[in-house]
Amino acid sequence: MQEGGVAVFRGIPYAAPPFGDLRFEAPAPHEPWTEERDCSAYGATVPKGPFRTEVSSLLVEPQIAGSECLNLNVWTPDPSTEGLPVLVWIHGGAFVNGSGAVPTYAGGAFARDGVVTVTLNYRLGVDGFAHLPDRPDNRGLLDQVAALRWVHDNIAAFGGDPGRVTIAGESAGAMSVTTLTAMPAARGLFQRVIAESGAGHHVLTPQTASLVTAALAERLGVEPTGEAIATVPVEDLVSTQLALTAAISGDQDRARWREISANGMPFEPVVDGVSVTGRPYDVVAAGDGAPVDLLIGSNDTEHTLFLYPLAPVVDEPLARMMLGAYGAPDDAYEILAADAATPYDVVVAGLTDWFFRVPAVRLAETRLAQGRDTFVYQFGWRTPVLDGVLGATHALEIGFAFDNLADPEGQWMTGPDAPQALADDMHAAWVRFVTDGDPGWPAYGEMRHTRRFGGPGDGTVLDDPDPQRRLLWPER
Repeated sequence: MQEGGVAVFRGIPYAAPPFGDLRFEAPAPHEPWTEERDCSAYGATVPKGPFRTEVSSLLVEPQIAGSECLNLNVWTPDPSTEGLPVLVWIHGGAFVNGSGAVPTYAGGAFARDGVVTVTLNYRLGVDGFAHLPDRPDNRGLLDQVAALRWVHDNIAAFGGDPGRVTIAGESAGAMSVTTLTAMPAARGLFQRVIAESGAGHHVLTPQTASLVTAALAERLGVEPTGEAIATVPVEDLVSTQLALTAAISGDQDRARWREISANGMPFEPVVDGVSVTGRPYDVVAAGDGAPVDLLIGSNDTEHTLFLYPLAPVVDEPLARMMLGAYGAPDDAYEILAADAATPYDVVVAGLTDWFFRVPAVRLAETRLAQGRDTFVYQFGWRTPVLDGVLGATHALEIGFAFDNLADPEGQWMTGPDAPQALADDMHAAWVRFVTDGDPGWPAYGEMRHTRRFGGPGDGTVLDDPDPQRRLLWPER
């Protein structure tokens, strides 16, 4: 169907429904169809729960019933043309939320500007990432690979060039695309990567993932195997997953949950030695990642999205304790406080750096040493919603990159008067990168060039911004 001068195809299955005998298995091919298929509406979403309370009023979470949940959507300027660059968007949501049906991800503006755009669903939570001894690991990532294979085999029918594919994502989507660069199964399926707020540092060991599976099975009253857990009704499994996640988040025994205690995600990629052979950052640092161009960055105050309810109660002792829990050095509070108005702002700055900004810089540095082009950005526009407490928060940049500020549901986060000029600037840079690999500023080099979008320094290229904060966190 035509929308705004571009052709849109929604709800196209790229793999078989992952239920019944296919539950917890690698994605299987979808049965072919011979009659015309209605692709005017988004397809089913995968099993998942709602967003956490603090973000549920800010982020849209479509829930669409149906079994054919491994589906994708395509926006194209003209299916009859050929050779157009392709953007494949992989959504975020901490590997437990999200879908390709989120209105902010609509690819009409990219298609308008000559880019065939694809959004997709992949399995989440237990279905996508639980470590099950009798089933393949990383099923959600295998879904993404299956979708990329579909793009490789079929995108020419929509005007796209399978040899000019950029994969992009935000948060867990950015962690996914950087992980895909390190996955042997994904090699050759894309040539460029855009990673917004995620850099391939967050995975689980099989030992830690097994702890989660054991705790899940205990709550369900079944054996910790795929065969046993598959007998649990989907609704009961999702509700138990939510309860377990809340319990792990509230557990004061940080040693018990190992790396989950820091990254807060019980369901995420597992280093199984097969589909994911190592922590993606380490694989890239060893020179074994895919030879791709990379555009990567973060937002100034990412962690406000998760911490803003604590703003009134964080004092200096609590701030110091929170930083220490993440391994910050003794002088971290003083360094971060130099540019922070309150102890709460100190915590936001520290955790934003630890979780998002510094990993992106580390990835750029290791790629620089290998002679691979990387373009780094920082997003600094501050949203006025919630009386401005969010600042330049996590996921805020997406509507600007997609040039979808007019979307009413996206305005829950941006407000109704977000600057269109900033969207024009950022979206154009993304289009340039997808089209020819050059977003319009110098690649990351010895001067550590970093392009600012919004906020202080908007439109400028900074050399090594905030070096003290960059050096604050040790390698990990």
